[in-house]
Amino acid sequence: MARRSTEPGPAKPTRKAQAAPSPGERFGDRRLHVVTGKGGTGKTTVAAALAIALARGGRRVLLCEVENRQGIAQLFDMAPLPYEERVVASAPGGGGCVLALAIDPEEALLEYLEMFYNLRRAGKALKRIGAVDFATTIAPGLRDVLLTGKLKEAVVRTIDGRDSSGRRIGERVYDHVVVDAPPTGRIGRFLNVNDEVAGLARMGPIRAQADGVMEVLRSHQTAVHLVTLLEEMPVQETLDGVADLHAIGLPIGGIVVNMRRTPLLPDAELATAAAGRLDTEAIAGALKAVDLPAGDTLVRTLIEEAAEHAERIQLEREQRARLEIARPVVELPLLSHAVDLGALYTLAETLRTELVDA
Repeated sequence: MARRSTEPGPAKPTRKAQAAPSPGERFGDRRLHVVTGKGGTGKTTVAAALAIALARGGRRVLLCEVENRQGIAQLFDMAPLPYEERVVASAPGGGGCVLALAIDPEEALLEYLEMFYNLRRAGKALKRIGAVDFATTIAPGLRDVLLTGKLKEAVVRTIDGRDSSGRRIGERVYDHVVVDAPPTGRIGRFLNVNDEVAGLARMGPIRAQADGVMEVLRSHQTAVHLVTLLEEMPVQETLDGVADLHAIGLPIGGIVVNMRRTPLLPDAELATAAAGRLDTEAIAGALKAVDLPAGDTLVRTLIEEAAEHAERIQLEREQRARLEIARPVVELPLLSHAVDLGALYTLAETLRTELVDA
């Protein structure tokens, strides 16, 4: 089978030039962190861990999801999230906290009508007759405008009175907003709401909303992070996603390699293991030394498993080399157990030191 080229396709003209960051750049100063990745790469886990990392030092962070999957609720082992911001975690060392919100397009529309037109009651009537579903079905771009509009509102929201944390009027409610966003195959369309509404409105409130969203998304306040596994398809989709985001002028953050395996053999032995030529007598002797059976069947099984492991490590190294594209790359280890709150804090520490802190 012919091997697909690993080179990204020709770059599209950018609408706004983006400075290429150095591999060591950190993104703790960004207010909006959009986390995307191919399905199955663990982007929800990475988004949650990033939110915890950003909350360190007394910061308030809002963790949002936009795909109606309730992935955040499942990750934190809690009931499905309503359209309401709720505390789901505290930062290590105390002081900071993470709140979560599942953004629903219908509720976002009702909130939009109330904020700008004082028409929440009318919006509820539209919802009852199914008009909201109808509108977002025939005009999918409107749905993304509503979802991204809510994200923008959370980023720029300020306190209009002293809250329980003692913050002053005019301060931002959230220091950071983290989004568990759609997969890389759809992320460009989701974030590029100006193009999505071009056929819907050339002026008026919808267009103004889209313009306001794009102003935030294209600014230095935002970073779009891409999550991948060290496998051919996720890596290729990541490279394609970087090219697409660059083409529409969106600020790209870091690449997060999730579930990276740690080699269990020294480099000198990996090639021997991959070829199935490990010393059978040495393996049998090692088994006997720890009072384990050293029959031929077990020894052959161990040699086969070692070969699979060595081949996998070689594959991951090949795919990792494809990601050397002048982007900051953070590697998160493959966990030996299911992701729980403790694991999130462990992953958050790596993200804090390698992606967040300067």
